[in-house]
Amino acid sequence: MATGRPVVVKVGSTSLTTADGQVDSGVVARLAGEVAVLTATGRAVVVVSSGAVTAGLGVLGVERPSDVRQLQAVSAVGQIELMREWGGAFARHGLVIGQVLLTPYSFRHRPQYLQARSTLERLSSMGVVPVVNENDAVADDEIRFGDNDRLAGLVAHLVDAEVLVLLTDTPGVLTADPRRFADVSLIAEIVEVDRELQQMGGRASTQGSGGMASKLASARIAAWTGVRTVIADARREGVVADAVEGVADVGTIVHPHDRRLPARKLWIAFATGSQGRVTVDAGATRALVERNRSLLPAGVTGVEGSFDAGDAVEIVDPAGAVFAKGLVRVSAAELRQVAGRRTPDLPRSMSVETVHRDDLVVLPAGS
Repeated sequence: MATGRPVVVKVGSTSLTTADGQVDSGVVARLAGEVAVLTATGRAVVVVSSGAVTAGLGVLGVERPSDVRQLQAVSAVGQIELMREWGGAFARHGLVIGQVLLTPYSFRHRPQYLQARSTLERLSSMGVVPVVNENDAVADDEIRFGDNDRLAGLVAHLVDAEVLVLLTDTPGVLTADPRRFADVSLIAEIVEVDRELQQMGGRASTQGSGGMASKLASARIAAWTGVRTVIADARREGVVADAVEGVADVGTIVHPHDRRLPARKLWIAFATGSQGRVTVDAGATRALVERNRSLLPAGVTGVEGSFDAGDAVEIVDPAGAVFAKGLVRVSAAELRQVAGRRTPDLPRSMSVETVHRDDLVVLPAGS
């Protein structure tokens, strides 16, 4: 029976891949061994693993396609190979794995959220190591995470993790891109992941879909869940145990916040892209920030972008600063027509709220 708060370990494609684009069985075996040591202490561990596309390319013997549908088909093939690698590696330590494929709806809709949490908890209680991935084979650009870093941050919230370990191919967050600059150093601790820091993250790799920016985004999700994050080098011996124990030089430690956001608002704030911007007046800004009110058309002074009802938008104050994010209940075209109107003057068929307070998150400063 697993005891204590769980640990989430996410491994990226670049860390699981050899120079010729194959899944690195040696890395998988070593990390499985490190996780096995941790589980032997009674700790539940959830592994979030990238690499399905890479594994599929190796099985099929093809180059990485640019077509999204073909990539999804390759992922479906590779997912089996990836689980075979993890399953064999854990079996050598007497452990069984369970595959869990998640979609964004697992976090946006409470019944699915509760079901996903229950499944992960039950697997851990049975001594099974859950191996989580995005359900790439059926996801599309409208309903996908985009990378497993963000997924890992949300899973850390889902299981109430103590620590999220993001394993990559660098020692952690560096002061500059080591591919461009020779004089770089490790940032050992981060108190707040703000936009400026995320912009230092660099671009995605050729094999993975993320990059350091997406790992910092994941750490920010975890921080607002109350979870400590460690970004570290997957090639470091004992990296999992060192990260859990908080060894000083293990990598970059991102500290958690005292305040926590619920899962759905985490998703809105940090894990779904904005399709536009809505500028509001000073009165609406105060109502949203200080009184937890819904945004009404009367407070809207400007609309940017092309979005539909249900899309996420950034909400901007009169000075041009983004201070909130939410899911709109009207399209951009409809909102432009009614911006500034009081509720009695709205068409009877239109929602009286532009963004309902249940779908709105006031963002932490610098986000």
